[in-house]
Amino acid sequence: ITHSRPRNCIALLKCFLMCVSAQVHGQHCIWYGECGNSPKVPEKKLNCNYTGPPIPLPDQEGQDLLQVREHAPLQPLVCCSRRFIVCKLLLFLCVRCPACFFNFMTLFCELTCSPRQSDFLNSTQFSAFNKSKTNVDEVTYYISQTFANAMYNACSDVQAPSTNVKALSLLCGRDASQCTPKNWITYMFDINNGQVPFAIDPIFSDVPTAGMTPMSNVTFNCTQSLDDGSGPCSCQDCSEACGPTPVAPSVLPPWTILGLDAMTVIMWCSYIAFLLIFFGVVLGAWCYRKRMVTSEYGPILDSNQPHSINSGGDATCCETLGERFENCLRVLFSSWGSLCVRHPLTVILTSVVLVSICSAGLTYMRITTNPVELWSSPSSRARQEKDYFDQHFGPFFRTEQLIITTPVNASFVFSPTSGPDIHFSSILNITLLHQVLDLQTAITNLTAEYKGETVTLKDICLSPLAPYNDNCTILSVLNYYQNSHEVLNHEIADEFYVYFDYHTHFLYCASSPTALDDTSPLHDACMGTFGGPVFPWLALGGYEGTAYNNATALVITFPVNNYLNDTDKIGKALAWEKVFIDFVKNYDNPNLTISFSTERSIEDEINRESNSDVTTIVISYVIMFVYISLALGHINSFWTVLVDSKISLGIAGILIVLSSVACSLGIFSYIGIPLTLIVIEVIPFLVLAVGVDNIFIIVQTYQRDERMPEEELHQQIGRILGEVAPSMFLSSFSETVAFFLGALSSMPAVRTFSLFAGLAVFIDFLLQISCFVSLLGLDIKRQEANRPDILCCVKLSEGQQGKSEGCLFHFFKKLYAPFILKDWVRPLVVAVFVGMLSFSIAVVNKVEIGLDQRLSMPDDSYVLDYFGNLSEYLHTGAPVYFVVEDGHDYKTSEGQNAVCGGVGCNNNSLVQQIYTASLLNNFTKINNVPSSWLDDYFDWVKPQSSCCRYYNTTGAFCNASVVDKTCVHCRPMTTSGKQRPNGTEFMRFLPMFLSDNPNIKCGKGGHAAYSTAVDLIENNTDVGATYFMSYHSILKTSSDFIDALKMARELTDNITQAIGPQDKTYSVFPYSVFYVFYEQYLTIIYDTAFNLGMSLAAIFVVSTVLLGFELWSAVLVSFTIAMILVNMFGVMWLWNISLNAVSLVNLVMCCGISVEFCSHIVRAFSVSTRSSRVDRAEEALAHMGSSVFSGITLTKFGGILILALSKSQIFQIFYFRMYLSIVLLGAAHGLIFLPVLLSYAGPSVNKAKIMAARNRFVGTEREQLIY
Repeated sequence: ITHSRPRNCIALLKCFLMCVSAQVHGQHCIWYGECGNSPKVPEKKLNCNYTGPPIPLPDQEGQDLLQVREHAPLQPLVCCSRRFIVCKLLLFLCVRCPACFFNFMTLFCELTCSPRQSDFLNSTQFSAFNKSKTNVDEVTYYISQTFANAMYNACSDVQAPSTNVKALSLLCGRDASQCTPKNWITYMFDINNGQVPFAIDPIFSDVPTAGMTPMSNVTFNCTQSLDDGSGPCSCQDCSEACGPTPVAPSVLPPWTILGLDAMTVIMWCSYIAFLLIFFGVVLGAWCYRKRMVTSEYGPILDSNQPHSINSGGDATCCETLGERFENCLRVLFSSWGSLCVRHPLTVILTSVVLVSICSAGLTYMRITTNPVELWSSPSSRARQEKDYFDQHFGPFFRTEQLIITTPVNASFVFSPTSGPDIHFSSILNITLLHQVLDLQTAITNLTAEYKGETVTLKDICLSPLAPYNDNCTILSVLNYYQNSHEVLNHEIADEFYVYFDYHTHFLYCASSPTALDDTSPLHDACMGTFGGPVFPWLALGGYEGTAYNNATALVITFPVNNYLNDTDKIGKALAWEKVFIDFVKNYDNPNLTISFSTERSIEDEINRESNSDVTTIVISYVIMFVYISLALGHINSFWTVLVDSKISLGIAGILIVLSSVACSLGIFSYIGIPLTLIVIEVIPFLVLAVGVDNIFIIVQTYQRDERMPEEELHQQIGRILGEVAPSMFLSSFSETVAFFLGALSSMPAVRTFSLFAGLAVFIDFLLQISCFVSLLGLDIKRQEANRPDILCCVKLSEGQQGKSEGCLFHFFKKLYAPFILKDWVRPLVVAVFVGMLSFSIAVVNKVEIGLDQRLSMPDDSYVLDYFGNLSEYLHTGAPVYFVVEDGHDYKTSEGQNAVCGGVGCNNNSLVQQIYTASLLNNFTKINNVPSSWLDDYFDWVKPQSSCCRYYNTTGAFCNASVVDKTCVHCRPMTTSGKQRPNGTEFMRFLPMFLSDNPNIKCGKGGHAAYSTAVDLIENNTDVGATYFMSYHSILKTSSDFIDALKMARELTDNITQAIGPQDKTYSVFPYSVFYVFYEQYLTIIYDTAFNLGMSLAAIFVVSTVLLGFELWSAVLVSFTIAMILVNMFGVMWLWNISLNAVSLVNLVMCCGISVEFCSHIVRAFSVSTRSSRVDRAEEALAHMGSSVFSGITLTKFGGILILALSKSQIFQIFYFRMYLSIVLLGAAHGLIFLPVLLSYAGPSVNKAKIMAARNRFVGTEREQLIY
């Protein structure tokens, strides 16, 4: 019914299949036969005046046309000829609902053929035709008000399929919401509607009037079955058949306590309770110490109380095991460090060779820029469904779209010949429409070059009727005018009125976009030149409801064919799109404001953004490199600055960091794992943070160390490496294991990052304890030989060499550490950090999920304007396809009823459930009734239709436009012939339907609309996979897209359960082009918890082992890192950073960098031999804090600040804001909170380690600086 000619439903359709002969009260006609032409509609005839009795039909064919009811008379007496009956015989909109169709036919058949016309028809005006006959120019039709109401009620809900509008909108001359029984019938009989050849004046009354008895034949309600066996109307076409109107489930109110957010109240109360308890205990302990003389065995809360290293008996088994493990690591790394210093060239050359071999894999490097590959796992449901759709129906087309508005105030009011004035917006001014048509024509004429070939739009565009019609699909309101200036200027007017012009045509086509005739004397088509409809909600924007005349934007869409594996065809499309972009960018018309986008636009802009940010990133890394090179040296005096500087060593350290990244990329490139932009942008930052921290620890530990008597350089460096390498190994191995466990994620971006990051961090550690240690040994020899840095061939005069504490180390040791650990400062630190934690917990559930696509664009991108207008003007979202997988049986009535939406279909059928969902579009995000190939096929194949015909000689399909006596109807005009086809008959005619092009005699051909919707299998003997297309409602935010996906899946899960038995293996699933990108957000919370949880678990296990099986130390490390992560969520809420794959990668990286801030401090605390927790925390902070601060915090801070200058919004938000937060929170927790936490609740002294340290330094006066 989608492509029927609505004019055949509107006015005097002189014949119909279901003419009704009621009981005859008086055999008196008012007309019979045809006379002259109508002066209003010249191609139509006027009826001849005749006041005699009804006349039998002269031939059997005419009698057969009336035999549509069982009780119809066998030899009917009528007031019309056979020609009267068969003229313009078409199946039209009302046939969807048998009751509506019956009542509607009764109205017209009683008018045209009833043998008792004189009871309710009165001829009032006549004109001469010839000497013997006169024309009937005007009649009065007396109609029962009850009949009119019943006919209206039966038809009020009938849908015009595939148009998402009610049939009354096409029949009433106005929107269905404004239609009433009276104005509906009055409009259909109005001589100015272009269809009625003479005036018909309806009079509505339930009682005899002016001697006339109103026509009041029997009517049927839409819930009733007809006498011929036709069933009640479907729920789509009869709201009474649906039961109660569906109501969206109520939205759960926010969780509140006393009107305030519950989480906020709970965390405030918890925080206040904690403060009261904590300060009470601290105050009590302080008072106790003041009043009592405490022994060295005082309570653990008195963290300043010294602990006797001789007390408590012998070391426990765990302490002994931990000390032995610690000693093994110390001996191993000491020996290794000594070896590297003694054989530097061998170590360096071996490292260079191995790095070169690994880095050579970069020649096989592939960078993934395909967003589908980047964000969607091949094993994910959305990805599998996309692949299924692409394989069976082809990939979703490429979209080139313009949104056009105007700054010109050219709105106006149109005054139709009947009805109220209609306001038209400025963009629909005919002058502007001509300018837009010029633009559209210029775009269609664009040409591009690809490999020496000329590429035009016709070479790449979607042409649904090809090869019969090669016109490109252009979804534009100008296709209502056949993309023609001439048609746009069509007008029928006189000196007083404009009867028909582009206004009336627009209004008609907006209500009936599938019409092949606008019912005006011009007979202009609404269907596009490409053979399909242009729905107004796709071509117009900025209106309310269905007031399309108030649209403030025109939307022009050029669908372009897409291909799976044809690079040449895709290359042609890309070449044309580039020319399109350049043309629109340079187009200048002061009357038009244009925003646009193409399929390649987003990827182009992301690449442009990456290129434009290269300078910013390079400056960021240069600043970090310069700082590292300068800060690594320890200048003892001005005279030795050239000797003491370590610029060359710093550069070597940086090269080692970059080499580890290159090795990681190369190794995985060998394996065939592609890179992503996230890997390239994030991993150098991560490895630089980890690597530089370790470099500073090694160098600064040496700078503070004094060589023991008779100790050689290789022994000293070996001893130093034995002291610091276990800490480096702890942090690096923890990060490596955490990252590799993160590779278990199902999100490709997170998995790829975790793999590359884990390997890069571990390779960096290996190179630092080997290559860098050898380089350090050479640099120390250079310094001891009094040779300047870089110019090491030059030897300076001998000067006094000495060592002094660096400024930063002095600051941490003498000022910062003692201050932070004062009795009155420590409680304040705890209060502040617990407050931060409480706040972050309160808002962690308020962090937005998703990624605003505008953030991925540069600030100056033309696509940003398009995104803004997309949200502001468009009324319909992306198409959504409800795919029925191969396996459903469409050849049986049961299988058909489970899917279709017409008469006799199940109330829980596929189409019916989607229709019900569309009634709640604000909740379900389904905006339209689906286009159903099955229902349209049933209408197409009906014997009442002229669509389905075949040559009786060959059996081949015969199009409705063909005039040939050998063409016969597919199905007979019998009771069984009117039923739906089943079995082989179903499959016999289905290929004909899918190949039939719509035409003026049959607008329901399925070639344009459904040729790709049905996958015929087994040599066209069965139906495989099929789809039913609808549209999502307009989706503006990430949460809208996520909800749309979620609701569509819930809907199809219900449909799958309803359409067949449990033992069937196929299912129904939804597919839309954005699903693969937004599916990740359905599980992003789980993925985040899983990845961070696995990382924390890995850090806990590795820390437990490498800290000498000190469980409590591992707990404190993990707890502090967890605090940092929770506080990151608080920062994300404050700074409007959403949770998505990019921010999840940064959170995983945060987990790794936090290890650097925490593990070194905790290990230094655990091996300290000081007498109290406060002293041990102060020593750990003084010695390790300065290296952590200079190695990570200062290194990163300068580089991060430069990222704020980036033009990329995604860099500003997800890199500058998150990186800055990671560094500041990590530094704050590692250098402020953690030492205070250790001073209160740090692990006790390991007695075995103390005894081992005493034995190790026995006979010397050396006091261990760090450990």
